[in-house]
Amino acid sequence: MTAVHQFVPALLPRDATGDHTRALRDAFRDAGWDSDIYVEAAHDELRHEATYFERYPERARPGDVLLYQLGTSSPVAEFLLGRHEPLVLDYHNVTPESFYEGWEVHTAAKVALARHQVADLAPRAVLGIADSAFNARELAALGCPETVVVPILVDVDSGSEVDERELARLAGRHGDADVLLFVGRISPNKGHEKLVEALWMYRHLYDPRARLHLVGPAVTPDYAAAVFAYADELGLGDAVHHGQGLTTGQLAAWYRDADVFVCLSRHEGFCIPLLEAMRAGTPIVAFDAGAVGETLADAGILLSTTRPATVAAAVDRVVRDPHLTEHLVAAGRRRLGDFAATTTRQRFVEVLGRVAGDVRVVA
Repeated sequence: MTAVHQFVPALLPRDATGDHTRALRDAFRDAGWDSDIYVEAAHDELRHEATYFERYPERARPGDVLLYQLGTSSPVAEFLLGRHEPLVLDYHNVTPESFYEGWEVHTAAKVALARHQVADLAPRAVLGIADSAFNARELAALGCPETVVVPILVDVDSGSEVDERELARLAGRHGDADVLLFVGRISPNKGHEKLVEALWMYRHLYDPRARLHLVGPAVTPDYAAAVFAYADELGLGDAVHHGQGLTTGQLAAWYRDADVFVCLSRHEGFCIPLLEAMRAGTPIVAFDAGAVGETLADAGILLSTTRPATVAAAVDRVVRDPHLTEHLVAAGRRRLGDFAATTTRQRFVEVLGRVAGDVRVVA
């Protein structure tokens, strides 16, 4: 029997990589393959779905293919380097350590180790699967013998039900003021300080009551504190609101409430929130960095600069022109079709099937 087993540093609920890993396992099993998930750690909610990676040698069978979900440093990488089975990398990108220098020594060291592990694993792999061409180029440059682009497996076909109470609460706070939204962890590569600057300019030029909503965990505390202190210094303390630990319904409400989704991130390997904004019908303005332009395609306004006046003008253009908004929302819904789960599942089965010697195309 064909066997494709996945390895992932941590299996977490409500996490893009965790959801992707479990969806792939189900796709492989639906194809009639043997497929289990091996981890360094698993959340209590998902512990029954995973096995510690140290136990794999006692379960190994001839013909196994090992698929590593690579996005952070882990002892799993060193373990896989010592295995003889065909290794496939599913690369979700690792943020360069330079973004964390001066902010958090521990995180800088962790991502530096992760990038070293990518460099060690790439030549060892028989194939690299990348979320984007941007990620594929990194793998190829590190010596991966072959790469293919298959996007991360996300459910873009159905949106979350909006928490109406949360939506009413948000509207009650800002009234009819324009709302700019960004979703993503508060981390130096995400460019939150540029969002604050764009809001300052937007309030001075267009809507003095405008608000900026930031959703995501403050994973780099010193940077997060600096972002909010910067907002205070610019007189925006009451205009910048932070949401974290939201339910899916609450997050859907924050998307629905926003007038424009604004992404000024400086490094993205794919950027799932762009798809979430498309699904919610929220028009997008984004800085063309990393894989952002590749993921967005024609479904938003793509900028070549984070200059505050340029960002503010783009946001105002979207807010004031309902025909442009309608066009962008429609383009976003069309773009989502390129990431349909059924298509992505089939593509993964086809690609892994070739590695495993099972060339059947399974719908």
